[in-house]
Amino acid sequence: MVVANNRNGQILINETAIRKNVHQAVERLTPGSKLFAVVKADGYGHGAVQVARAAAAAGATGFCVAVLDEAIQLRKAGLVEQPILVLGLTDETKVDLVVKYDVTVTVADAEWLRAAAQLKQSLRVTGRLKFFLALDSGMGRIGLQRPEEVRAFVATVNELQAQFDWQGLYTHFATADSPDDHYFNFQLHNFRQLLGEIKHLPRYVSVANSAADLWHPVPEANLVRYGIAMYGLNPSGTAIKPPFPLTPALSLTSELVSVRQVEPGRSIGYGATYSVTEPTWIGTIPLGYADGLRRSLQGFLVLVNGKRCPIVGRVCMDQLMVKLPNSVPVHTKVTLIGTDHGHTITLQEMAEHCQTIHYELACGFSNRLPRFYYQTDLND
Repeated sequence: MVVANNRNGQILINETAIRKNVHQAVERLTPGSKLFAVVKADGYGHGAVQVARAAAAAGATGFCVAVLDEAIQLRKAGLVEQPILVLGLTDETKVDLVVKYDVTVTVADAEWLRAAAQLKQSLRVTGRLKFFLALDSGMGRIGLQRPEEVRAFVATVNELQAQFDWQGLYTHFATADSPDDHYFNFQLHNFRQLLGEIKHLPRYVSVANSAADLWHPVPEANLVRYGIAMYGLNPSGTAIKPPFPLTPALSLTSELVSVRQVEPGRSIGYGATYSVTEPTWIGTIPLGYADGLRRSLQGFLVLVNGKRCPIVGRVCMDQLMVKLPNSVPVHTKVTLIGTDHGHTITLQEMAEHCQTIHYELACGFSNRLPRFYYQTDLND
């Protein structure tokens, strides 16, 4: 998708906010522990390379991504010193790329190790392949679930240790962002049971995503996978208050490209879902669902001159309309996410209106929206 640089509609990323959020988390680490910044999905829509650089400047010592291509992107961007962990499963046929770009992959069964070892030999790939073991303590996605599986895996690692470098292991908690810790404790018990099958632990033991790091410290762990909180967003939404303030990094702004008074009897947008009952000033914004603004945002608000103006009619592919309190000039700034004249609309508010989570909205902003990066005073 082409980047719409010649249209007034953009995502603004405050790099200082990212550094501040990471620094606060690093300051809370126990001695010997590390923090990897999670920059998968193009940095949750914020821009993977730029976020990774900001996080590294604030003390992150490594990165997590979802797929091998995201790791390669970071390497090609010059981030060559820090370890990069791929959290998703990587096909064993890509072992040459994994070793070439010095990437650490997730392994979820012993059969993968055997297949990868054979391919390394057939492709004449030199060097040990780095990996983390995934343990499924109750998330139900990937990883070993039973003690006997762990024992068999360790035996395979010992057999093939010349081919592999076992760097770490991790699990993922399904409810670390919930006030109810019943299932969290169930998973923690399972994790500890699986961990007990490993006599010699690898360098890294990781259980903490953002939510677990904020609210559930685990003594056995020494690596935090810091994701959504790095972007200044509360992983629990509004259910639990973080132990320190998080500073949102993302804003979304545009402008009014048309301002007209619409007479009674007319409707706004597809399906005529909003009808005008009195003379009404309507402003048009050149953004739509092709930019990641959902059709379900009808009825939500934007800021125009600090005033909350409702979105009227259905959001179109490339445009949306708002009801204005009065006539304002064309090209007046519109803030869809962020602060204007002392008033703020948050991504959390938008997510609640759409009955989803802020993760999904942030990741859903399309590449048609250009991203611009700026810095502010750390005390702002």
